[in-house]
Amino acid sequence: MKRNVVIATISAVALIGGGTATAIAVTADDEAPAKKTVSVSNDDNDRGDANDTGDKAQDRAEDQAARDKDQDAEDKAENAADAKAGQITAADAIKAALKHTKGTAVSADLDDEGTAHVWDVDVLTKGGAWHSIQIDPAKGKVLGSHTEKDEDGDDAAETAQIRAALKGSSVTAAEAAEAAAAKGTVTSVGLDEESKDQAWEIDTTAADGTGSDWRVNPSSGKVTADRTND
Repeated sequence: MKRNVVIATISAVALIGGGTATAIAVTADDEAPAKKTVSVSNDDNDRGDANDTGDKAQDRAEDQAARDKDQDAEDKAENAADAKAGQITAADAIKAALKHTKGTAVSADLDDEGTAHVWDVDVLTKGGAWHSIQIDPAKGKVLGSHTEKDEDGDDAAETAQIRAALKGSSVTAAEAAEAAAAKGTVTSVGLDEESKDQAWEIDTTAADGTGSDWRVNPSSGKVTADRTND
């Protein structure tokens, strides 16, 4: 089973002899990331405009790289249906699951259970037990929960690997979901604990059903395109 915020960052650009100095702060808590901008302008804004254009171009390039290029019309229709069903965000579903079962959320998936959608959140408790909590995507209520059994005998090793990956992480699954929400509707959050470049893996869906794959740095909260399958 796949068991798949932002740290405060401040960046400043100072332009001497004309331009704009801008400071941006993104905070990590239970609220959505906040952005504050303070500008000091001189007479010549051409350089600031050039920087803005470059940033937008980089954002567009990241968005393009994150898109799943193998999607057909059926996949997009399914993605759009999933996104529409997820009235409760991934971050809120995770928070609801953690109120029900104390522990660390490791993944959240908006699954199609037969004829209905449900958020399925995996929580690792302090004692090492795995719980799967189902959340109503329309109202955010807990629909049910169960303890997962170690059917293949690999849970102990996997749990140790996940705990090791989480040990150095200051970004939670909910915070990672909030960080990636600017890219589209989040339909899946999971921890990639196996790769050397560990990260939260996020799936988002655009309004037209186009799905995109992202990685959120577990220390900085930075969102980048997932190029692991390129």
